[in-house]
Order: sequence, then C-alpha cells, then structure tokens
Amino acid sequence: MSATLPLTRRSIFAQAWPIMLGQTTVPLVGLVDTAVIGRTGDAAALAGVALGATIVSFIFWSFGFLRMGMTGMTAQAQGAGDSAEVDALLVRGLMVGAGIGAVLFALQLLLIPAAFALLAGGPDVDRAARTFVAARFFGAPAGLAVFAINGWLLGLGRSRGALALQIVMNLANAALDILFVWHFDMGARGVGLGTAAAEWIALATGLALVAPHLHGLGDRARLFDGAALGRLFAVNADIMVRTIALLFLFAWLANAGARLGTVALAANQVLLQAVGLAAFVLDGFAFTAESRVGQAIGARSRADFLRAIRLTGEFCLATAVLACLLIWLAGAPAIGWLVANPEVRDRAVMLLPLVAILPVVGTPAWMLDGIFIGATGGKALRNAALISTALYVATDIALRPWGHTGLYWAFGLSYVYRAAALGAWFPGLLRSLAEPAPRS
Repeated sequence: MSATLPLTRRSIFAQAWPIMLGQTTVPLVGLVDTAVIGRTGDAAALAGVALGATIVSFIFWSFGFLRMGMTGMTAQAQGAGDSAEVDALLVRGLMVGAGIGAVLFALQLLLIPAAFALLAGGPDVDRAARTFVAARFFGAPAGLAVFAINGWLLGLGRSRGALALQIVMNLANAALDILFVWHFDMGARGVGLGTAAAEWIALATGLALVAPHLHGLGDRARLFDGAALGRLFAVNADIMVRTIALLFLFAWLANAGARLGTVALAANQVLLQAVGLAAFVLDGFAFTAESRVGQAIGARSRADFLRAIRLTGEFCLATAVLACLLIWLAGAPAIGWLVANPEVRDRAVMLLPLVAILPVVGTPAWMLDGIFIGATGGKALRNAALISTALYVATDIALRPWGHTGLYWAFGLSYVYRAAALGAWFPGLLRSLAEPAPRS
C-alpha cells in the first residue's frame, strides 16, 4: 500500500469527482422512496414515510462519526505508512458500527415511542410512520457498518470504491421498494424494508471490496490496543456531539420555516433543495481535503498539509462560485417549472439571491470541517458546532421581525459563525505541524 497519494490538481480532481457523483445520488434514496409510495395514492403513507425518514435520519446520522472519524484516522495511518493500523482501523470501525446498530435495533421499543412523542403527524400518519421506522431499524447494524467502510475508503483516497458502494445501495433500494410496495402492497413498511435490505446488500458489497484487509481480525493485540481504542472513542464522542448540534441547527431551521406559514414552508422546500445539492457537490472537495490533510498529518509534513488545503480549497471555491451563478441564473426558470402555486413561486424567486450566495458563504465552513476531520480535531469540531448553533439560534430569534428574509440571513450567518470558530483553532493546528529540524 502506497504511503500517500500525489498532491497534484489532477490527482485531487480524480479523487473528488467520484465523491461528487456519489453525493449527488444521496437525495435519490429519499426521492425513490417518495415516488414509489406516492404512486400508490395513499397520502397518509406518503406523509408517514416523510415523517419516519426525518426520525431515522436524525437517529442514524447522530452516529455519522463512524464515517468522519474513520476517514481522518485512516488517512493519518496511511500517511505514517502504518498499513497494519490501517487494517486494524477497518475492523474496529466495522465492529463499532455493527455493535451500535445492534443496540439501536434492540432499543427500538424505547426509541420509537420517544421520537413520536416529539414529532407527531396525526393517527393515520403516525401509524404509517411507525411501521416505516420499525422496518428501517432492521438495517441499523448494516447501515452503520457501511458508514465505517465508507470512511475507511475515503481516508485511503479510494473514492471510486465509495461511489460503487453508493450506486449498489441506490439501485438495490429502488428495486426492493418497487418489489415490496407495488408487488406485495406493503405500503410504508415496504419502503422501510426495501431501504433496510439495501443497506445489508451494501454491507455485503463493502465487505467484498475490503476483504483483503480483514486479516486484521487475527491480530487481537493490535485490534484491542487500549490507546488506539481510547483515541477512537475520544475523537468519535466529540464528533458525535458536533453532529447532533448541527442536526439541531437544521431542525431549528425547518421549524423556523414552519412558523412562518404554509407558503414559507413550501418555498423553503424548493430553495433548500438547491442548497443541499450544491453542498453535496462541494463535499467532493471537502472529503478529499479530509483524506489529504490526514495523510499529511500522518507523514508529519507541514508542506503537504498546506498544499493539500490550497489545492482542495481552490477547487471548492471555484465550484461554489459556479454553483452560485447557476442558482442565480437558472433558479427562477426552475422554480417556475417546479412550482404551480403563484404565492409559493413568487416567494421562492424573491429569496433566490440570498440562497444563491449560500454556497460561497458556506465554503470556508465546509473546507475547515474537512481539514479538522482529517486532523481528527474532534474538540475543535465539537466546540465550533456548539458555538455556531447557539449563535445561529440567537440570530434567528433576533431577526424574526425580518420574516422570511431574516430566516435566510440567520442561516447564512450560521456558516460564518462555524468558519470563524474553526478558524480560531486553526493556528494551533498549524503549530502542531512545525517541520522537524533537519538531522545533523
């Protein structure tokens, strides 16, 4: 296994484009779920799937550290040339992911009622949502183990393998949704079972991809090394707090839109699709930064660290500017095509300039996220997320007299707060990478 990948624009783009392509397919899972159940004409089942997906996403993505922490630690081990630790990290990640998933499955009788105590959509919708969520929990061990495999592949720069895994899961999800809902008439439960089964198929595919590295199972001393396990849980605990803080931020944003009424909520649904798609594409370079920064830190190379940031940052900023221009120029025609209601259409078009600049405003935060994930800077990520979320909530409350415009100003400023907070920790990260003195 080569210690590091070359740091050139060509190699950066070659690593990033599969991630960008894979990320743009992520919304397809929800789109397929919606389309398959929507064609049945059962409004309660459709609403139940939407509500259930929100609950499952919050619970499962609370453990997104299995992807992020794995990427940074694997990249650092690769940069240090420690292939045995690279393999051990894969096995540890699989065990932790599958173990947490099994605990979630076992605790679903407590978790599901607790979730519906907070979010409710009426008796028929709740009934459908509960069957969907219960079915999705069958896939929890596989889904969280796949997080770990994805993180490990991205840490090594094997982005094409991660893309293959995403494509297999999406295709399996679509096929099984159609089978369970249209053929077996299983409704919302069928959608949940289809996605859960697709996660198990993705796990089997992922295990086949990484099979040559699973011999780490035999090295029990390294696998259960106390210091390595302690670092794994310390970094991941911080990233988990960071993830939950950001999930809370987006939940607050959704609630803020709902508070403004039906027209505002519908306009947000359209506008945030553009923001989400831009963020998914830009993640290609942020994820590449995670890998390249981690490798540079593992190799203790300040020069490679700075070059990795510069190259990935150039691509990320250029792509953000293109996304901004695309939303600005094509947004109004797209909204006109997608939205029939004139009030919703006019509101969305009015807010389009604020939405168009969000990819550029968010770029520093996304890039710094990638840098600190690659550096396994869990405390900085945790603190920045808590600070930015608290400031965002305060800003949103202060800007409520501005209505819908204030909502988007507050959302944009949340990225500024996160970038500023992470930026405050960056000099310390750079100092930790002082080049060693040359040997005499």
